[in-house]
Amino acid sequence: MAKNSFLSIISQDEKDENCGSVEFQVFRFSNKIRILTSHLELHKKDYSSRRGLRKILGKRQRLLAYLSKKNKVRYKELISQLNI
Repeated sequence: MAKNSFLSIISQDEKDENCGSVEFQVFRFSNKIRILTSHLELHKKDYSSRRGLRKILGKRQRLLAYLSKKNKVRYKELISQLNI
């Protein structure tokens, strides 16, 4: 899923304002997680990338927890769109 197509899904006002939104940040972290996961399947002993993956997973988890407290409907929509 490309950045612009995701922005068209979640954008309601302007695209520039939504780049800092929680949904967009979770989307970016999810893309990084997919890339790092595929990298680590090939390079099993790359411990620094594994540490970076754990940090990104924690950030995404905190953002999802924040979103679930703020707005359950947006949280459930985002989870279903990203297949998390």
